[in-house]
Amino acid sequence: MNVWVEAARPRTLSAGIAPVLVGTAAAEHFIPWRAVAALVVGVSVQVGVNYANDLFDAQRGVDTEARLGPRREVASGLITPATMKRALGITLLVAAVAGLALALATTLWLLVVGVACFAALLAYSGGPRPYASAGFGEVFVFVFFGLVATVGSSFAQDEAIGALAVSAALPVGALAVAILVVNNLRDIPTDRAAAKMTLAVRLGERGARRLFAFLCAAALAGVFVTSQVDRSLWPLLGLACALPLERARRIVDRAIGPELNPALGATGAAHLVLGVFLSVGLWIS
Repeated sequence: MNVWVEAARPRTLSAGIAPVLVGTAAAEHFIPWRAVAALVVGVSVQVGVNYANDLFDAQRGVDTEARLGPRREVASGLITPATMKRALGITLLVAAVAGLALALATTLWLLVVGVACFAALLAYSGGPRPYASAGFGEVFVFVFFGLVATVGSSFAQDEAIGALAVSAALPVGALAVAILVVNNLRDIPTDRAAAKMTLAVRLGERGARRLFAFLCAAALAGVFVTSQVDRSLWPLLGLACALPLERARRIVDRAIGPELNPALGATGAAHLVLGVFLSVGLWIS
């Protein structure tokens, strides 16, 4: 696999795709170029998060030969830190250009949101006190890859914030967080050794597994809430995510270490299925 594709972590890219699909479908209007621009922002930011984590975790000594997940490019020497910094800059520039186009077409206040996203992205695992190491990574993911990305994609179409977009952001955000929980559950031993005190490290394996189960239930409940807000049964198509989600839950319940990698893929698949089917239901209704 190409090292840049591998570093982008394809299994996690649903976090940048699903909210744009759902937010766009929750809007009253549809302007194609704005939807494409929002998708460019979403995917670029997610790739940027993965590149930044690859870079900063290598520099902080978090990624070692004892790593339990897929290899990291900087830590393994496949990509130099300087090259990864340039790649990170390019992904953020792409997101910035697409975001600027949306801001000029709607409101310049979107630039403030964009700056906040970039700052949160870089502070996640970078800087003197990365908040992922303080156990706040899940909050970042829910806020930016759930609420901000979904509601923002809807705003890009309607230039207004609607209750439907907010309700639809809840299941989208819950599964985005679930992806991170699986990742951090797998990495508990190595993160603890590197003093990276993620929420999973703080909760322990049992607590992290319970959190994952809660997020799965919350996502399904969020689909029902969205159906009620929309006053239509069509959004219940989003419940199709229950199948891959149940597969992920079963793996999480019993697996440890590298055995959790398939659960990461299954959770990402569930997130994408949710995004596709919930958006289809919203479009139909």
